[in-house]
Amino acid sequence: MIRALLVFVILTALGALKLPIERDLAAVHRQEHFRGVAFNLDLREKLGQLGFIAALSGFRSIVADALFIQAHVAWERTEWGRLLLLFRQITTLQPRAILFWDMAAWHMAWNASVAALNDKTQPRLALRVKAQREYFALGKDFLERGIKNNPDRPQLYEALARLYKEKYKNHERASEFFAKAAALLGAPSYERRFSAYELSYCEGREREAYDRLRRLYDKGEKERLPTLITRLKFLENKLGIPQDQRIPDTDPLKR
Repeated sequence: MIRALLVFVILTALGALKLPIERDLAAVHRQEHFRGVAFNLDLREKLGQLGFIAALSGFRSIVADALFIQAHVAWERTEWGRLLLLFRQITTLQPRAILFWDMAAWHMAWNASVAALNDKTQPRLALRVKAQREYFALGKDFLERGIKNNPDRPQLYEALARLYKEKYKNHERASEFFAKAAALLGAPSYERRFSAYELSYCEGREREAYDRLRRLYDKGEKERLPTLITRLKFLENKLGIPQDQRIPDTDPLKR
C-alpha cells in the first residue's frame, strides 16, 4: 500500500508539472488531426487506477507499449476477446501510431477471423461464418478509426484497400482506397497501379480501368509490369479495342 501510494504521489506531481505543457500541445495536436485520448471513466475502467494515472501524467506511450506486450501474449494464447480489448486501449492511448491500428486490424480481420471459421467447437458452419464476418468488421473499424486519426498517412488506406480486396472481395472499394493512398505524400508508386488493377475487375467500369492502365503503360518500361500487361490485354479483348490501338504482344510466338 505504501509503495502504491508513493507511485501515486510521484505520478500526480509529474502530471501537475506537465499540465501547462500539455495544454500548449493540445492546439498542435488538433491541427495534426490528433484526436487525443478521452480521459473519462470508460478509460479509467479499461486501464485500471495506476495505468490511468500514468496516462494522465503524460506516460501514454509507456502504458501503450506495456499493453502491446500483453496483446502479443494474448495473440499467442489465441485469446481474441482479450486481444480486442487490449488493442482498443492501445489505440486510444496512441491514436497517431500507425503500427497499432494496422496490427489491431490484422489480428482481427486475418488471424481471429480464420480461427473463428475453423473453430471445431462450433459445429454449425453458418455461425462460424457469422463470427468470421464479425471479425472482418472489427478489423475494418480499426482501420477506419485509424484513418480518422491519421488522414495524411497512406499506410492505413492501403491496409483498408487490402481488406476490401482479400476479405470482402469488393474490388470497387479496394480501388477507391488504393487511389486515396496514392494521392497522399510519400505513397509508394504501386498504389496507383493497384487501384487500376482492382477497377479492372469491376463490372461496368472496364473502360475507365482501361484508360488508367493504358496511361500507366504509356509512361514507359518501368510501368510495364506483367500484371499490368495481363489486365490491359484482358480489357482490350473485353472492350473490343481495335487491333491497331492495342499494345504489342510480349510473347514472341504471338507476334
